[in-house]
Amino acid sequence: MTCKMAAVEWKWRWTFLFLCILYFMMSIPQSSQAQNRTFEIDYLGNTFVKDGKSFRYISGSIHYMRVPKEYWRDRLMKMYAAGLDAIQFYIPWNFHEPEKGQYDFDGQKDFVQFIKIAQEVGLLVLLRAGPYICGEWDFGGFPAWLLKEDPKMVFRKMEPTYIKYVDIWMDKLLPMLTPLLYENGGPVLMVQIENEYGSYYACDHDYMAHLFIKARQILGPRAIIYTTDGDLQSNFECGPTPGAYATTDFGVTLFFNPQKAFQPQRDYEPFGPLVNSEFYPGWLDHWGYPHSTVNLDVFSKALDMLLDYGANVNMYMFEGGTNFGFWNGADYDASSNVQNPISSGANYAPFQAVPTSYDYDAPMSEAGDITDKYIAIRQVISKYKQLPNMPIPQNTTKTAYGKVEMNFMATIQDALETLCPKGPIKSEYPLTMEAISQYQGFVLYRHTLLGDTPSEPKTLDLSGVRDRAYLMINQVPQGVFDRNGQKTMNITLKVNQTIDILVENMGHIGFGSEMNNNSKGLIKNVTFGGSLLTGWLIYPLTIENFKPASLTGIYRDKPFVNGNLTTPSFYVGKLHIPKTPTDTYLDMSSWGKGQHLIMSLSMFNVGRYWPYVGPQVRLYVPKPFLAPPPTINYVIMFELEHAPCQSSDECTVEFVDQPLINATPHKPNFQREETMFSRKKISV
Repeated sequence: MTCKMAAVEWKWRWTFLFLCILYFMMSIPQSSQAQNRTFEIDYLGNTFVKDGKSFRYISGSIHYMRVPKEYWRDRLMKMYAAGLDAIQFYIPWNFHEPEKGQYDFDGQKDFVQFIKIAQEVGLLVLLRAGPYICGEWDFGGFPAWLLKEDPKMVFRKMEPTYIKYVDIWMDKLLPMLTPLLYENGGPVLMVQIENEYGSYYACDHDYMAHLFIKARQILGPRAIIYTTDGDLQSNFECGPTPGAYATTDFGVTLFFNPQKAFQPQRDYEPFGPLVNSEFYPGWLDHWGYPHSTVNLDVFSKALDMLLDYGANVNMYMFEGGTNFGFWNGADYDASSNVQNPISSGANYAPFQAVPTSYDYDAPMSEAGDITDKYIAIRQVISKYKQLPNMPIPQNTTKTAYGKVEMNFMATIQDALETLCPKGPIKSEYPLTMEAISQYQGFVLYRHTLLGDTPSEPKTLDLSGVRDRAYLMINQVPQGVFDRNGQKTMNITLKVNQTIDILVENMGHIGFGSEMNNNSKGLIKNVTFGGSLLTGWLIYPLTIENFKPASLTGIYRDKPFVNGNLTTPSFYVGKLHIPKTPTDTYLDMSSWGKGQHLIMSLSMFNVGRYWPYVGPQVRLYVPKPFLAPPPTINYVIMFELEHAPCQSSDECTVEFVDQPLINATPHKPNFQREETMFSRKKISV
C-alpha cells in the first residue's frame, strides 16, 4: 500500500468516527445566540455559509505582537477601509508563557482586546492557535524553556514530553477563544491548528489528530477547525487531519493558474470552498540578503484572478510590523551547510536570521503606512464587493529629530553587576543558554587560564557557538566567531588571563527539522590547543537592566580597541523632543552591530541593528516608545563590534523621517538562492 493510499484510508476511518461524534454533539440543544449566529461549510455548494447566506471572505494578516498596542485600532481601521472582511493572525505560545507556568495576557499581549477592537471596527477573525506557528517568529512560537525540560526534545510529533506541555498550553489558550467564536457572539470564524505540517518531515498523523480532538473538545461541535498547507500534493499527505477543513497557501508564479494552484486542496477536499490562507503580496528578509519584493501589478492581477475564480483569500502579510526586542526568528537551509561559506567563497549561509523589520513588502508598511500596493489591492477588491463608506485613514506623522550625540558609558565587563544582579553560574563546562534559563539575548562565558601555558600560539576552538560570539582577553577584543563562519582562532594566552566570550542568540530556528537542534550559547566544550578548558563563570545578561542612572561612575573614558573591533559596550545619548512625539526612524549606518533601546517612561528594546550587512539600515521607532517633555528620552546603543566614536563629532546617531530596509547587503554577502515561496512547499 502506498503512503498516499494509507493516508486516504486513515482519513476516512477517522472521518467516520468524527461524524458519529459530531452527530451526537449537535443533537444537544444550543443557545438561542448560537442558533442566530452561524458560520458553516456548505460542501455541496462549495462555499462558506454565514447566518444562512453564502459567504466568501477577503482577509489580510496582521500580528498583534508586531504592532504597538496603541496602534492596533489605526491598523485595523486601514485594513477595513481596504475592503477586507477579516484579519488573520497567530498566537505565539512563547509570547504568552515566557517561563514555564508563568502566563501573560496583559497590555501588548492582550490578544482578546485585539480581537474585540477588530470586531468593533467591523472585521471578522481567522485565528491560528498553533502550537507551532512559524511566522518567522522566534522558535516558530515555541517557548525555549522546553529545551531546558528536555534538550533532545523532538517537536511537532507525539513525543511524550512535548505533548505534555502542548496539552497544558492548549488547555490554557483554547478556553479563552471559545467565547470569541462567531456562534457565541464574537468575530472568530475559524481556528487553525498547527501550521503547514505537510512540509515537516515527521508526518505524524496521530499528532495532528490529537490537536484536532483537543480543539474540538474545548471549542465545541460547531467551531470550524482548519489546517493550512502548501500547494504540493505531498503537503496534503501529511498536513491535513480528518475533521479539520484543509486549506492551502501559495504565491504568485510566472504562469499563474488558480485551478492548478488549488488542485491539491481540491483533490483532498473534493467539495467545499477554495481557500488560500497565505497569498503572498511580499516576502520575508534575512540579514545579508537583498530585500524581497513582489511586483505590484503582478500581484494585483493574480489577486483579481483568484477572486474571479471564487476563492477565499487571505493576504500574508497585509501589514508585517516589527520584530521588536529579540523576537525575530531564523531559518536554516541544510542544503547550504558548508563549513565556512565566507572563506570558501560560497554565496549562501545555512543559518539565516530574520532582521528587526518584518515589513514584508506588504500593502501597509512596517509603520502602517498606505502604499501603492494597498491602493491597487483596494481597487481590485472594489470589483467584487462594496467598499466601506469611509475615507482611508491618514498615515501617522514621522519626524526627523536629527542627530543625537552619543557618549561611551561602560564596557560589557563594567556593567556585569547591573546586567546580571544575581551573579554568575559556576560550571565545570559551558552550559547552553536554555540550561541556565536565558532564552533570548546574550550570555557571557568567563574562564581564567591557570597552569602551564605554551608560549607559541595554539588553536582556540569555539565550534559550538550558537550563534555569534565575541572573544576578549582581559577585556581587549580578539575576534568574532560565527556559526556560519570562523569558529577557531590561533592565539597566545598567558597564565591568569581572563577569557570572556560574549555570545549572541540571533534567533531560534523556526522552520524545518533543524528546530530540533535549537540550543543557543556554547553548545560544545571549548578547547585550547586540543585541551578542554574547565572552570567557567556564566553570566546570563538582561541588557534591559542597563539604565544611565544605574551606573553612577564612568569606569573608563573609552572602550578597548583592537584593529576594527571595540569591546562590546554601552553608549548613551539624549533625544530632546520639543512637543508631542511622533513616529521616527533611527539611522545608525556608521555603527557596527548591536541592540538599540529607548528609555523614556519605560525601557523599550527596539531591536537588533546590523547596517553594514543589511538590507535593513534604519530601525522603526514608534511614537509610543517616546515621551514628551520634560521627560528625557535616553537613546541606548549596545554596540558589539565597532562604534564610530574616535571623536565626538563622529559618535552620533540620527533620527530621520524615512525608512531604509532595502539597502544593498554587504559581507557576509550571501546571495539568495531559494526561489520565492519555495521554502514553505518542500519537506524539510
